[in-house]
Amino acid sequence: MLYLKRFVAALLPGLLGASLATAGPGALPADTLRLRQHLLALTGTPQPRNYQHLPSLNQAAGYIQQQLQAAGARLSEQPYAVQGNTYRNVLGSFGPENGPRLIIGAHYDVCGEQPGADDNGTGVAALLELARLLGQQPSLPYRVDLVAYTLEEPPFFRTKHMGSYVHAKSLHDAGVAVKGMVALEMLGYYDDRKHTQDYPVGPLKLVYGSRGNYVTVAQKFGNGRFGRQFARRYKAQAALPVKRFKAPAWLPGIDFSDHLNYWQFDYPAVLLTDTAFYRNKHYHEPTDTLDRLDMRRLGLSVEALLAVVLGL
Repeated sequence: MLYLKRFVAALLPGLLGASLATAGPGALPADTLRLRQHLLALTGTPQPRNYQHLPSLNQAAGYIQQQLQAAGARLSEQPYAVQGNTYRNVLGSFGPENGPRLIIGAHYDVCGEQPGADDNGTGVAALLELARLLGQQPSLPYRVDLVAYTLEEPPFFRTKHMGSYVHAKSLHDAGVAVKGMVALEMLGYYDDRKHTQDYPVGPLKLVYGSRGNYVTVAQKFGNGRFGRQFARRYKAQAALPVKRFKAPAWLPGIDFSDHLNYWQFDYPAVLLTDTAFYRNKHYHEPTDTLDRLDMRRLGLSVEALLAVVLGL
């Protein structure tokens, strides 16, 4: 086979204290109540936050902006026009103004008429909780840009109307130095039972197991030093199972999120995910609701991310 299959079965102690024991002096615990609050706000818009319901999409964007500001981020917006409407990315920056930056992003729109709790409420909730934790750091050695993207979902997926394409192109056009990019795409759905995890290729189940109880760091071959470093450090810091997956970009699912647009401009980028529809069968369905999610493990995924950001 052309793809690399590596199995990581590293289950560190699940206690909060243990998860922070290796995280370094700047690490702080994630707040699961705040994560739930963010998800309630995102899934509670009058209509689903998709491109057809611009007031609800803007309500979600306004909430994200408010939370980033409360965390102490330097705010900015990236508006752009599509089919006569204006859509916007929302950005919050931490650390020094100049120098190479790390991009961490999550899309806030949903596909169709559904609440999108996991897809991608959990990615945005993780982004906002990370913002709160970064805002409590006395200093950062490099700039971190947190970006909430619009228009990731169909009918705009794989088009230049994706918010992440607009953002990645703007960095490229401005000659911005980027350390790397991390896409947060569905991080809240877990199932410890056997036969709850699917894969794009059947034999991978023999390598990675059949229980949907882990977070994946996925990247393509040739993704550079950043991808290797991020995956290794995230696995070392996390207090929940982490499996590292590296494959050709053509393998189904490996590029199914905003990181694909950074690859187009030769920026190293990885996907951090609960594996989406390979596990969560409520993907793109009205049943993708908050009550199906695991706040504790969502919090653990954020804590590991914070530790990696502080340690890079």
